[in-house]
Amino acid sequence: MSAVARIAAPSRPGRHGRGRLRWNLLGLLVFVTAGFPVYWMLNTAFKPAKDAIDPDPHFFPGTFTIENFSRAFDIADFWGPVGRSLVVSLAVVLIGIVVGMLAALAISRFAFRGRKIVIVGILAVQMVPLVAMIIPVFLLLNDLGQYDRLTGLIITYLTFILPFTVWTLRGFIVNIPRELEEAAMVDGCTRTGAFVRVVFPLLAPGMVATSVYGFIQAWNEYLYALMLMSQQNQTATVWLGNFTTKHGTEYAPMMAGATMMAVPIVILFLLVQRKMAAGLTAGAVKG
Repeated sequence: MSAVARIAAPSRPGRHGRGRLRWNLLGLLVFVTAGFPVYWMLNTAFKPAKDAIDPDPHFFPGTFTIENFSRAFDIADFWGPVGRSLVVSLAVVLIGIVVGMLAALAISRFAFRGRKIVIVGILAVQMVPLVAMIIPVFLLLNDLGQYDRLTGLIITYLTFILPFTVWTLRGFIVNIPRELEEAAMVDGCTRTGAFVRVVFPLLAPGMVATSVYGFIQAWNEYLYALMLMSQQNQTATVWLGNFTTKHGTEYAPMMAGATMMAVPIVILFLLVQRKMAAGLTAGAVKG
Protein backbone atom coordinates (compact mmCIF):
# COMPACT_ATOMS: atom_id res chain seq x y z
CA MET A 1 0.00 0.00 0.00
CA SER A 2 1.36 3.38 -0.99
CA ALA A 3 1.80 6.28 1.36
CA VAL A 4 -1.10 8.13 -0.31
CA ALA A 5 -3.42 5.14 0.18
CA ARG A 6 -2.42 4.86 3.83
CA ILE A 7 -3.22 8.54 4.38
CA ALA A 8 -6.55 8.31 2.56
CA ALA A 9 -7.66 5.19 4.46
CA PRO A 10 -10.16 6.03 7.21
CA SER A 11 -8.72 5.65 10.67
CA ARG A 12 -10.40 3.14 12.94
CA PRO A 13 -11.13 3.99 16.52
CA GLY A 14 -8.36 2.69 18.67
CA ARG A 15 -8.54 0.75 21.90
CA HIS A 16 -8.19 3.98 23.84
CA GLY A 17 -11.23 5.48 22.12
CA ARG A 18 -13.39 2.41 22.77
CA GLY A 19 -12.34 2.36 26.40
CA ARG A 20 -13.25 6.02 26.80
CA LEU A 21 -16.65 5.38 25.23
CA ARG A 22 -17.37 2.56 27.68
CA TRP A 23 -16.40 4.73 30.64
CA ASN A 24 -18.60 7.56 29.34
CA LEU A 25 -21.55 5.19 29.01
CA LEU A 26 -20.92 3.87 32.50
CA GLY A 27 -20.76 7.43 33.86
CA LEU A 28 -24.01 8.28 32.09
CA LEU A 29 -25.67 5.19 33.60
CA VAL A 30 -24.53 6.16 37.10
CA PHE A 31 -25.75 9.74 36.57
CA VAL A 32 -29.19 8.59 35.42
CA THR A 33 -29.49 6.09 38.27
CA ALA A 34 -28.50 8.65 40.89
CA GLY A 35 -30.47 11.53 39.38
CA PHE A 36 -33.75 9.77 38.66
CA PRO A 37 -35.02 9.85 42.29
CA VAL A 38 -34.37 13.60 42.40
CA TYR A 39 -36.20 14.06 39.12
CA TRP A 40 -39.13 11.96 40.35
CA MET A 41 -39.32 14.02 43.55
CA LEU A 42 -39.55 17.24 41.52
CA ASN A 43 -41.95 15.62 39.09
CA THR A 44 -44.30 14.58 41.90
CA ALA A 45 -43.98 17.92 43.71
CA PHE A 46 -45.23 19.92 40.73
CA LYS A 47 -47.98 17.60 39.50
CA PRO A 48 -51.60 17.54 40.77
CA ALA A 49 -52.14 15.41 43.86
CA LYS A 50 -54.44 12.99 42.04
CA ASP A 51 -51.73 12.30 39.45
CA ALA A 52 -49.24 11.40 42.18
CA ILE A 53 -51.28 8.33 43.14
CA ASP A 54 -52.17 7.37 39.58
CA PRO A 55 -51.40 3.62 39.11
CA ASP A 56 -50.21 4.47 35.60
CA PRO A 57 -47.33 6.91 36.32
CA HIS A 58 -46.29 9.51 33.79
CA PHE A 59 -42.61 10.30 33.52
CA PHE A 60 -43.38 13.79 32.19
CA PRO A 61 -46.05 15.79 34.02
CA GLY A 62 -48.84 17.10 31.85
CA THR A 63 -49.92 19.81 34.29
CA PHE A 64 -47.72 21.91 36.57
CA THR A 65 -49.09 23.23 39.85
CA ILE A 66 -47.74 24.79 43.05
CA GLU A 67 -50.73 23.80 45.17
CA ASN A 68 -48.68 21.03 46.77
CA PHE A 69 -46.34 23.60 48.31
CA SER A 70 -49.28 25.51 49.77
CA ARG A 71 -50.65 22.25 51.16
CA ALA A 72 -47.26 21.46 52.67
CA PHE A 73 -47.29 24.75 54.57
CA ASP A 74 -50.88 24.15 55.75
CA ILE A 75 -50.33 20.66 57.13
CA ALA A 76 -47.86 21.71 59.83
CA ASP A 77 -45.40 24.42 60.75
CA PHE A 78 -42.52 24.43 58.26
CA TRP A 79 -40.17 27.21 59.32
CA GLY A 80 -39.87 26.04 62.92
CA PRO A 81 -38.50 22.55 62.09
CA VAL A 82 -36.31 23.95 59.32
CA GLY A 83 -34.88 26.57 61.67
CA ARG A 84 -34.13 23.94 64.31
CA SER A 85 -32.46 21.70 61.71
CA LEU A 86 -30.31 24.61 60.55
CA VAL A 87 -29.26 25.43 64.12
CA VAL A 88 -28.37 21.82 64.88
CA SER A 89 -26.55 21.23 61.58
CA LEU A 90 -24.51 24.44 61.73
CA ALA A 91 -23.59 23.86 65.38
CA VAL A 92 -22.48 20.30 64.62
CA VAL A 93 -20.38 21.49 61.69
CA LEU A 94 -18.70 24.34 63.58
CA ILE A 95 -17.94 22.34 66.73
CA GLY A 96 -16.99 19.25 64.78
CA ILE A 97 -14.60 21.02 62.40
CA VAL A 98 -12.78 22.86 65.22
CA VAL A 99 -12.45 19.87 67.53
CA GLY A 100 -11.80 17.50 64.64
CA MET A 101 -9.07 19.69 63.18
CA LEU A 102 -7.24 19.93 66.51
CA ALA A 103 -7.57 16.19 67.11
CA ALA A 104 -6.44 15.34 63.57
CA LEU A 105 -3.46 17.67 63.92
CA ALA A 106 -2.43 16.03 67.19
CA ILE A 107 -2.72 12.53 65.72
CA SER A 108 -0.87 13.46 62.53
CA ARG A 109 1.95 15.65 63.81
CA PHE A 110 2.69 14.48 67.37
CA ALA A 111 3.91 11.11 68.62
CA PHE A 112 2.37 10.26 71.98
CA ARG A 113 1.67 7.12 73.95
CA GLY A 114 -1.56 5.43 72.87
CA ARG A 115 -1.64 7.14 69.47
CA LYS A 116 -2.40 3.92 67.60
CA ILE A 117 -5.10 3.03 70.11
CA VAL A 118 -6.79 6.37 69.46
CA ILE A 119 -6.71 5.78 65.69
CA VAL A 120 -8.15 2.27 66.07
CA GLY A 121 -10.79 3.61 68.44
CA ILE A 122 -11.89 6.20 65.88
CA LEU A 123 -12.32 3.48 63.28
CA ALA A 124 -14.12 1.19 65.74
CA VAL A 125 -16.65 3.88 66.65
CA GLN A 126 -17.60 4.28 62.99
CA MET A 127 -18.31 0.54 62.73
CA VAL A 128 -20.98 0.57 65.43
CA PRO A 129 -24.51 0.77 63.93
CA LEU A 130 -26.28 3.95 64.99
CA VAL A 131 -29.48 2.09 65.80
CA ALA A 132 -27.58 0.04 68.39
CA MET A 133 -26.81 3.16 70.44
CA ILE A 134 -30.30 4.69 70.53
CA ILE A 135 -31.30 3.27 73.95
CA PRO A 136 -28.01 4.11 75.77
CA VAL A 137 -28.04 7.60 74.25
CA PHE A 138 -31.66 8.13 75.32
CA LEU A 139 -30.95 7.03 78.90
CA LEU A 140 -27.79 9.15 79.12
CA LEU A 141 -29.44 12.31 77.79
CA ASN A 142 -32.41 11.77 80.10
CA ASP A 143 -30.09 11.54 83.12
CA LEU A 144 -28.25 14.70 82.01
CA GLY A 145 -31.48 16.62 81.48
CA GLN A 146 -30.80 16.99 77.74
CA TYR A 147 -33.77 15.01 76.43
CA ASP A 148 -35.94 17.02 74.03
CA ARG A 149 -33.28 19.76 73.81
CA LEU A 150 -31.34 20.95 70.81
CA THR A 151 -28.11 20.81 72.80
CA GLY A 152 -28.69 17.13 73.49
CA LEU A 153 -29.32 16.46 69.81
CA ILE A 154 -26.14 18.35 68.88
CA ILE A 155 -24.08 16.31 71.33
CA THR A 156 -25.61 13.12 69.95
CA TYR A 157 -24.81 14.01 66.34
CA LEU A 158 -21.24 14.87 67.28
CA THR A 159 -20.69 11.33 68.58
CA PHE A 160 -20.92 9.84 65.09
CA ILE A 161 -19.90 12.80 62.91
CA LEU A 162 -16.77 13.79 64.87
CA PRO A 163 -14.91 10.46 64.34
CA PHE A 164 -15.36 10.74 60.58
CA THR A 165 -14.23 14.36 60.70
CA VAL A 166 -11.07 13.48 62.63
CA TRP A 167 -10.22 10.58 60.34
CA THR A 168 -10.82 12.57 57.14
CA LEU A 169 -8.86 15.65 58.24
CA ARG A 170 -6.03 13.41 59.40
CA GLY A 171 -5.70 12.14 55.83
CA PHE A 172 -5.45 15.69 54.49
CA ILE A 173 -2.90 16.77 57.11
CA VAL A 174 -0.70 13.72 56.50
CA ASN A 175 -0.46 14.65 52.82
CA ILE A 176 0.91 18.12 53.70
CA PRO A 177 4.73 17.82 53.91
CA ARG A 178 6.28 18.55 57.28
CA GLU A 179 9.07 20.39 55.50
CA LEU A 180 6.72 23.31 54.82
CA GLU A 181 6.15 23.83 58.54
CA GLU A 182 9.80 23.40 59.32
CA ALA A 183 10.76 25.97 56.68
CA ALA A 184 8.28 28.45 58.16
CA MET A 185 9.67 27.85 61.65
CA VAL A 186 13.22 28.40 60.37
CA ASP A 187 12.03 31.76 58.99
CA GLY A 188 10.88 32.77 62.46
CA CYS A 189 7.33 31.42 62.79
CA THR A 190 6.23 29.61 65.89
CA ARG A 191 4.63 26.18 65.54
CA THR A 192 1.20 27.83 65.81
CA GLY A 193 2.16 30.51 63.31
CA ALA A 194 3.45 27.88 60.87
CA PHE A 195 0.15 26.03 61.12
CA VAL A 196 -1.95 29.15 60.61
CA ARG A 197 0.11 30.53 57.71
CA VAL A 198 1.13 27.32 55.94
CA VAL A 199 -0.93 24.28 56.90
CA PHE A 200 -4.34 25.91 57.38
CA PRO A 201 -4.59 27.39 53.83
CA LEU A 202 -3.66 24.03 52.34
CA LEU A 203 -6.14 22.29 54.62
CA ALA A 204 -9.05 24.60 53.75
CA PRO A 205 -10.42 22.54 50.80
CA GLY A 206 -10.43 19.40 52.95
CA MET A 207 -12.20 21.24 55.75
CA VAL A 208 -14.87 22.41 53.32
CA ALA A 209 -15.46 18.90 51.98
CA THR A 210 -15.64 17.48 55.50
CA SER A 211 -17.96 20.27 56.66
CA VAL A 212 -20.37 19.62 53.79
CA TYR A 213 -20.49 15.93 54.66
CA GLY A 214 -21.15 16.71 58.32
CA PHE A 215 -23.88 19.20 57.43
CA ILE A 216 -25.63 16.70 55.18
CA GLN A 217 -25.43 13.97 57.82
CA ALA A 218 -26.91 16.21 60.51
CA TRP A 219 -29.53 17.70 58.18
CA ASN A 220 -30.81 14.34 56.92
CA GLU A 221 -30.68 12.39 60.20
CA TYR A 222 -34.08 11.00 61.15
CA LEU A 223 -33.95 8.25 63.79
CA TYR A 224 -32.37 10.16 66.67
CA ALA A 225 -34.39 13.29 65.91
CA LEU A 226 -37.56 11.19 66.08
CA MET A 227 -36.66 9.43 69.33
CA LEU A 228 -35.05 12.30 71.22
CA MET A 229 -37.27 15.26 70.28
CA SER A 230 -40.95 15.87 70.99
CA GLN A 231 -43.54 16.95 68.45
CA GLN A 232 -43.09 20.60 69.47
CA ASN A 233 -39.33 20.49 68.86
CA GLN A 234 -39.22 18.24 65.80
CA THR A 235 -36.66 18.77 63.05
CA ALA A 236 -37.27 19.03 59.32
CA THR A 237 -36.87 15.31 58.57
CA VAL A 238 -39.39 14.36 61.27
CA TRP A 239 -41.69 17.11 59.98
CA LEU A 240 -42.09 15.13 56.74
CA GLY A 241 -43.85 12.42 58.75
CA ASN A 242 -46.85 14.71 59.16
CA PHE A 243 -47.90 13.84 55.61
CA THR A 244 -48.61 10.26 56.66
CA THR A 245 -51.89 10.00 58.53
CA LYS A 246 -54.50 7.33 59.28
CA HIS A 247 -56.18 8.29 56.02
CA GLY A 248 -53.05 7.55 53.98
CA THR A 249 -50.00 9.38 52.68
CA GLU A 250 -50.21 12.62 50.73
CA TYR A 251 -47.35 11.95 48.36
CA ALA A 252 -47.49 15.14 46.32
CA PRO A 253 -47.31 17.53 49.33
CA MET A 254 -44.66 15.27 50.87
CA MET A 255 -42.49 15.59 47.77
CA ALA A 256 -43.08 19.34 47.81
CA GLY A 257 -41.84 19.43 51.40
CA ALA A 258 -38.84 17.28 50.50
CA THR A 259 -38.05 19.67 47.64
CA MET A 260 -38.08 22.63 50.02
CA MET A 261 -35.85 20.71 52.42
CA ALA A 262 -33.33 20.09 49.64
CA VAL A 263 -32.96 23.81 48.89
CA PRO A 264 -30.44 24.55 51.71
CA ILE A 265 -28.25 21.64 50.58
CA VAL A 266 -28.32 22.82 46.98
CA ILE A 267 -27.44 26.38 48.01
CA LEU A 268 -24.58 25.07 50.15
CA PHE A 269 -23.17 23.07 47.24
CA LEU A 270 -23.42 26.04 44.90
CA LEU A 271 -21.48 28.19 47.35
CA VAL A 272 -18.65 25.74 48.01
CA GLN A 273 -18.58 23.60 44.86
CA ARG A 274 -15.06 24.67 43.86
CA LYS A 275 -13.62 24.11 47.31
CA MET A 276 -15.58 20.86 47.52
CA ALA A 277 -14.06 19.51 44.29
CA ALA A 278 -10.56 20.57 45.38
CA GLY A 279 -11.03 18.93 48.76
CA LEU A 280 -12.21 15.62 47.32
CA THR A 281 -9.12 15.40 45.10
CA ALA A 282 -6.57 16.94 47.46
CA GLY A 283 -5.46 13.60 48.82
CA ALA A 284 -5.05 11.99 45.41
CA VAL A 285 -1.49 13.26 44.92
CA LYS A 286 0.93 13.36 47.79
CA GLY A 287 2.91 16.58 47.70
